[in-house]
Order: sequence, then structure tokens, then C-alpha cells
Amino acid sequence: VIIIDEIGRESEALAARTIAERGVQLIATAHGNTLDNLLLNPTLSDLVGGIESVTLSDEEARRRGTQKTVLERRAPPTFDVLIEIQDRQRLIVHHDVAAAVDAMLRGWPLTPEARYRDELGQIHIERAAPPEDGRGAAARGRGGGGTRRPESYAHEGGPMEPRPLPTLRVYPYGIARNRLLQAVKRLRLPVIVVEDLDEADVLITSKSYYRRRPKIIVQADERKIPIYVLRSNTISQMEMVLASIFDLSAEETDTLAIAMRETQEAIQKVLAGAKSVDLSPQNAYIRRRQHEMARAANLISHSYGKEPYRHVRIYRE
Repeated sequence: VIIIDEIGRESEALAARTIAERGVQLIATAHGNTLDNLLLNPTLSDLVGGIESVTLSDEEARRRGTQKTVLERRAPPTFDVLIEIQDRQRLIVHHDVAAAVDAMLRGWPLTPEARYRDELGQIHIERAAPPEDGRGAAARGRGGGGTRRPESYAHEGGPMEPRPLPTLRVYPYGIARNRLLQAVKRLRLPVIVVEDLDEADVLITSKSYYRRRPKIIVQADERKIPIYVLRSNTISQMEMVLASIFDLSAEETDTLAIAMRETQEAIQKVLAGAKSVDLSPQNAYIRRRQHEMARAANLISHSYGKEPYRHVRIYRE
């Protein structure tokens, strides 16, 4: 356990994040009095994930019922739990910092736990009721970088064995090739991006291109080549389409499960003689799990880069 008293500088906040990612239990104090004050402090906001301005698509803005430009949490919090010391006898406990920050940025009511000591020295605990519209539950679901519970992996007993998949030749038309390659890498699929429609097993295009019916689309139809249409030119949409093509289960597309498989493969490469292996960028929780796996294999690991590109490198001493 490491205890840090009065974090007050940006370098100290970054050091705290690095320590937490290594799996060390970390307890710290910081000036701010309340969660919202800490969030608005540019020097210390990284402790609770920080904030950034994000421009939404028209569709997403309508779905949320918000403006196109909104504030969102930039990264996973360094600390999972935050305690506001209101006075000597009263505390406010936020058991899920990520969910609390998400709710605050969306203008939803917070449901923290209040603890106070009365004149007789007895401790009382008051828990706020969740909002009736269910928004509190939705915010909790977003905490930690995803809607799936990270603990589910621990119950599985280790990385699952990937099932063999056939190689797929994809012809991308009117979509970002680099994003498609990122989606393929994140899902770790046997996909080859081809330049010639004659070599393709499937064609992936955007909704706007498909509606125009250009020559390539017509040719693919005539040759009975399956056409998959993206609703938006994003990595997440590409991952969904690829998961559909390969008929992947929810477990196989789970971010944590994919990251754990990648980590296990990297460990095997280093043990086989590789000098070092860089893993894909992940959130703080997953990086912590990756460090634990490397340590269990008697290997060294460090985190490099800045959010959202911060990643783990595994190597020998």
C-alpha cells in the first residue's frame, strides 16, 4: 500500500496514475473539498479521469437529447473510490468515481453515500435512493470504460482459447482503411484487406456510398459478393460488422477478453526470445490487469504514452 499526502501538482497526479496502473493499492489526499471542484481543477482533474469537449454526430446528439458539443470524461479515473471530507464528523463517499463523473457531466443527480458520527460516537450511514428514471443505473454501467463487468473475466479462470477462424478477404470502398485495420487488430481477426474486387470475399462500404450505387457496388451485386453497410465510418461500427461476419459471441468481442488474449500472446513471444512487445492502448483498469499478468510470468512491464494512447510494453529484465 502506498499513501500520498496532498497531491497538488500535475506531475504528482501523473505519478499516482502510473502507480495505480502497476496494481499497487494507492491511498491519497488532494485539495478540492468536493468531486466537482476536483473535476474542474486542470492540474488535478486527471485523478478522476479529466474532462474533454466532444462533438457528437447528429444521430447521437438526437439520441441523447443534447447539443452536438458535450463534455465527457477523458480517461478512466486513477482512483476507484473518492471520499469528500465535509467536516470532522461527516464524509461523502463516491463508491464508483467513473460513474459519478459521467453522471455529473450529463447533469444527472448523484447518489453518493453519506457517513457521519453523532454526539454518542455512533457511525450512521445514509444511502441516497437512485433516480426513478434509471439514469443512475445507466451512468454506473458506463463506469470503467464499458458496460460489461470487468469481474466476469476473473470468474472464467484465465484467457479463453480462441476458436479457429477462416481468413476473410475484405474490399473496403468509401471507408477509412486505417480504421478498418485498427478494428481488425483490436478484434484480432484473420482479415486481409485487398485492392481488387476480384479477390474479395466481402465488400464493406458506407451508407452514403451504397445509396449512390456506384459501379463497384453494382459489380459486387452482380458477382454475388456480400456487401456490408456501415451506419457510420467509425471503428466501433466496423467492429460490429466484423463481429457479425465472423459470428463472434459477446465474449469474443469483449474488450477485456481481447486484451487478455493479446497480453498472453505477448508474454509467450517474450518468453520465446522477443526483446519486447508493445500491447494495444487500453484503459487504466485493463493496463493494470496486463501488468499483473506480466508480473505473474516473471516479466517486466511499463506503461508508455498519454491517454487515450497509453499502452503497456512487456519485456525481460
